[in-house]
Amino acid sequence: MAGSAGGYRHFHDELAILKQRLLSMSERAESLVELSMEALYERDADKARAVIDADRELDRLEVESEDLAISLLALQQPMARDLRFLIGAIKVSSDIERIGDHAVNIAQGAVRLVDAHAILPPVPSLAEMARSARVMLRDALDAFIRADGTLGRAVKKADVHVDALHDGVFRVLLTHMMGDARTITPCLELLLVSRNLERIADLATNIGEDAVYLAEGKQIRHRFDEVRTT
Repeated sequence: MAGSAGGYRHFHDELAILKQRLLSMSERAESLVELSMEALYERDADKARAVIDADRELDRLEVESEDLAISLLALQQPMARDLRFLIGAIKVSSDIERIGDHAVNIAQGAVRLVDAHAILPPVPSLAEMARSARVMLRDALDAFIRADGTLGRAVKKADVHVDALHDGVFRVLLTHMMGDARTITPCLELLLVSRNLERIADLATNIGEDAVYLAEGKQIRHRFDEVRTT
């Protein structure tokens, strides 16, 4: 990156601001996922509506983060890792915002279940999916901010576990629906919750992949050999 020493310091000050915004977005998104699941299990429509309202702040942070990244790209013409970080930051902010959207989807499902006075069938793996997805998001953002390719790969591997949990949830819910037709409506809602949690994990995986690219300049998206275990 060309420019004076003062310009260089200003650039890295702005990078620090951008990193903090991404961290704030990630923390907010994680809290929205947690709150949406609390709304679901506690049958709390107020908590669900709080998730829906809070998502607007996440939308605002995405716009601010993207604007700052684009401004730095245009004005500073960064090179190498700084360039990869700014390109990645635009993608990461979008992925985090979409995670918030999936939390809203879960919250909206919780409201529908409350309105229907539905009794939820037991699906223990659903709570584990939510916990795993939140940890993946936290680790993925940490990997991206610190340019930690090893942690980024670990997030990608964790997605395999969440996919397996989703398959298990589907089988459990199908069994409930076949055994008692009265459970069809709540089971279909819970299936949507599971699908949203799976998508949250997928988006966290995207961020983990961006961390690997930032650290190593290597694209591992769609590289299934990267997640194989020995």
